[in-house]
This record gives sequence, structure tokens and C-alpha cells, in this order.
Amino acid sequence: MINKQVISLSEAVNEIYDGATVMIGGFGEAGSPIELIHALIDQGAKNLTVVSNNTGSGNVGLAALIANKQVKKMICSFPRTANSTVFPELYNTGEIELELVPQGTLAERIRAGGAGIPAFYTPASVHTPLAKGKESRVFKEKEYVLEYGIKADFSLVKCETSDRYGNLLYHATARNFGPIMCTAAKVTIVQAKNIVEAGQIDPEVVVTPGIFVNKVIEIKNPAHESELVAAGIKYS
Repeated sequence: MINKQVISLSEAVNEIYDGATVMIGGFGEAGSPIELIHALIDQGAKNLTVVSNNTGSGNVGLAALIANKQVKKMICSFPRTANSTVFPELYNTGEIELELVPQGTLAERIRAGGAGIPAFYTPASVHTPLAKGKESRVFKEKEYVLEYGIKADFSLVKCETSDRYGNLLYHATARNFGPIMCTAAKVTIVQAKNIVEAGQIDPEVVVTPGIFVNKVIEIKNPAHESELVAAGIKYS
């Protein structure tokens, strides 16, 4: 019987190893798998390359993972937001690397990686510093920059509902990068607000098929990043 449900956060992240590339879902707070990230802090894997939309807020979640010096490089679109202080400080002192990627390009690089597409051309970043050192080509009198698909060793994703097979449904904009990150990782680890019995999810509405999911854990009352930041919580 297929059952991808695990019962502890430590079991969920125990395979993540030093030097791994880890995709972390979320658009700011929406869809950020806070509990899985905190479990990764407790687990201690280091020298990670993290692919995410941003670098977290305050001193919780992704920002706390970075503050704990477990991340050597960020690949993201928004390295600095209203409540992000950890990453900018470490970057300015040369303690962490950054690969800045336009958001649409980041999404397409992840999607391409999951679809087995090695590279593609895009007009985004043409004639900007982000195109420096990259191959470019002209199609129908318009210039495009070559970008490579991104694959990861692990993905950490948050969803609303899962079954024991790992079929996933998301809540509104919390869906964001989740579906494509599930396809682009060797091992996908998901925290779900609800895990239901097999057959309770209509196959016609499944967003992420279970074939792309390796582990799922139920987190009934997931933390909200903004509330933790407002309360001054520091996870370490």
C-alpha cells in the first residue's frame, strides 16, 4: 500500500544533506513551509543552495535558516523586502552568494527543469547587468538571453490538502511556485494542512499528482510568517 505520510518533521527532512540544492516554495508569506524550514534548521544541513522567490522576513522561516549560516547561496528574485535584514547583512559582508533572477525567468527555469528542458531563450534581462556573460541570440530581429533550467535535490512545499498518495491541492495564491518545484526536485517534501483518505480528492481537481511527491506531513495549524515577525519571534 502506498503511503507517503510521515509522522514527524524530523523524519520529513532527515534525508537533506550538506551541499544540497533545496527549492523552497512561497511568495513572501503565502505558501511558505515554515514548519519544514524550522525542521531543517534543527536538522542542521549546511552549505545549501536555496532556490526561492525571496530571502524571508524577520528571524523566522527562510530568514532564520540563512541566519543560522546553513545557506551558502541564494537563487531568488527578491533578495530584499520590507522585513528582510538577515540576507542583506550577510551579503554585504560577503558571507553568502546571490544569483539574482527575474521572477518570470525564475519560474520558467524551475518549470523547464521539471519538464526536462535544459535551456530556453527569453527577452528578460537583455541589455542589463543580469545578461552579462550569458549567451544571446537574435530571433526575428529581437534579442534573447539563454537561461538554463533549474533542478534541485529537494523541494520543501506547503499545500492545503493531500492524501496518502501525495496528491495535492493548494489554497489560492499559496499555490505559487509549489507545483513546479514539486516536478523539479529529486525528492519533494510537503507539509499539508489536511491529509484526507485516499479517494476523497476528486482526480479532476488535483493540482500536483502524487508521482511528484515523496513525503507528506500533516501540520494542522501552520504558522504564519507575518504573525511570527510581528511578535518578534526568533527561531534558532
